[in-house]
Amino acid sequence: MKLRRNGWRAAAFGLALLSAGCANLQPAATGAAGTQASRAYSQSIALEGRLSLQYRRNNENQAVHGSFTWEQTPNHVVLHLLSPLGQTIAVIDIEPGLATLTESGKAPRMAADVNQLTEQTLGWPLPIAGLRDWLQGFATDASGKPFTAQPSADDTTSAVTTRDGWRIQYLNWQTDPQATSAGRAYPKRIDLERYTEQAGQVAIRIVIDKSTTS
Repeated sequence: MKLRRNGWRAAAFGLALLSAGCANLQPAATGAAGTQASRAYSQSIALEGRLSLQYRRNNENQAVHGSFTWEQTPNHVVLHLLSPLGQTIAVIDIEPGLATLTESGKAPRMAADVNQLTEQTLGWPLPIAGLRDWLQGFATDASGKPFTAQPSADDTTSAVTTRDGWRIQYLNWQTDPQATSAGRAYPKRIDLERYTEQAGQVAIRIVIDKSTTS
């Protein structure tokens, strides 16, 4: 079972770090300027969506496409990476101090640093520690200030560059069907970009199709 790709040997996904890169699960800073009451951070959330990624390997352009599920509680994240046909390619399980990556048909690999674990195993960065906040529209910018993305009436893209060099753009939003207040929205499409020594210019597109909070 393999993800559709050009020249990829390791069938899986990965991302980079939020700050130091260890397998820790820190909640978002929700006191950012511009935060609206309707844009609250959820400690427990389940997401379903799609991923596409472009990067370079051996001086050749590579492309990866697939889907994912994301299950998050205050001290635990489980990310399932799926092929375009829905087969499980890899599972990344993160608890405080320990990350475990299990590829289909292979023994689990464990490390304290989730970023090194994913990048070394998969060959490209996937910032899972950062995604804990970014998937909900929260981040810390390059100057260390909390950032809260908001939908814009004039369709202006909400964007930020993080301390670890990822440029995040929030291009589309959708209404939270479980919202108790009218107008609450959460990200629909998130674009990430960053230059890396290993994989060149990495571009990741995330589309969230379903979100459930508890």
